[in-house]
Amino acid sequence: MSGERGAEPVLRTVALRKTYRSRSGPVEALHGISVEVRTGELFGILGPNGAGKSTTIGILTTLVRPSGGSASVAGIDVVRDPVRVRARIGVVSQAGNLDRELNVLENLVFRGRYFGLTASAARRRAAELLERGGLAHRSRAMVTELSGGQARRVAIARALMHRPEVLFLDEPTAGVDPQTRISLWQTVREYQRDGLTVLLTTHHLAEAEQLCDRVAIIDHGRVLACDTVSALTTRTGGDTVLTVRYDGPAQDLTLPELPPGVRKTEVDGDRIRVFAAHTDGLLGGLITAGAARGLGVRDVTTVTPSLESAYLALTGKEYAG
Repeated sequence: MSGERGAEPVLRTVALRKTYRSRSGPVEALHGISVEVRTGELFGILGPNGAGKSTTIGILTTLVRPSGGSASVAGIDVVRDPVRVRARIGVVSQAGNLDRELNVLENLVFRGRYFGLTASAARRRAAELLERGGLAHRSRAMVTELSGGQARRVAIARALMHRPEVLFLDEPTAGVDPQTRISLWQTVREYQRDGLTVLLTTHHLAEAEQLCDRVAIIDHGRVLACDTVSALTTRTGGDTVLTVRYDGPAQDLTLPELPPGVRKTEVDGDRIRVFAAHTDGLLGGLITAGAARGLGVRDVTTVTPSLESAYLALTGKEYAG
């Protein structure tokens, strides 16, 4: 797991395409995804449901065969040599798939043996990972006896038994409490400091903003942007986003004269979004415009310049993961 950030990419997709067949005809899931992830990065893939996140990760982890383009892990083509690729990656799925018939230690040792470790080496490695993850005292516990956060830490430890170069984490903190989330990320950060590359999907934009070195935002099977959070925020103008939700369709509203500093407005069903350097004086006019059409206001949100505002500007959607 050696290497410096900025060196040769450990993950690379080039013009990656995927077409699924359905009764109604072909469905294009990916339209030429090109992304590079550097050694030692914590890289996030963000996008709405159906954007292509799962398909992209499925291809990189050898579970999905691409229809075109190429993908490689540590320079190894995922289609030509999937066995060598799987030896270099660890995967922690959102659903979790720990063996409930084994205790914590046995789960790790079994994984180590699968990847060719001797029994003694597997036990040493398992003990090291459990100690590092604060789980040594739970080594004899059955999986069914673990809390949600403990089970996630065990899954991460198991994925690292064979010392992979890349760890794939799919929604690793979904459904856990904030304190457990912080603990999980402290653990991941420690491994990253050792040189582990981490590829993350998350439905917590604030989490991605805090943790990721870079993020790729994808939608409809295309990369809309790929950069650091600060660069993405700057690129989208550093806007504040004011969203007003009405109790009916908003497309026929006549908007008031908008003050200087408003970059754009978007209508999305019962919502109007205004992207502006500041939102002073905007809300009153939008409320009045709705009232003129007999519409009341159901909700108002303001998002200050952040990854969330950049995501809104790029996709026109609230983030649902």
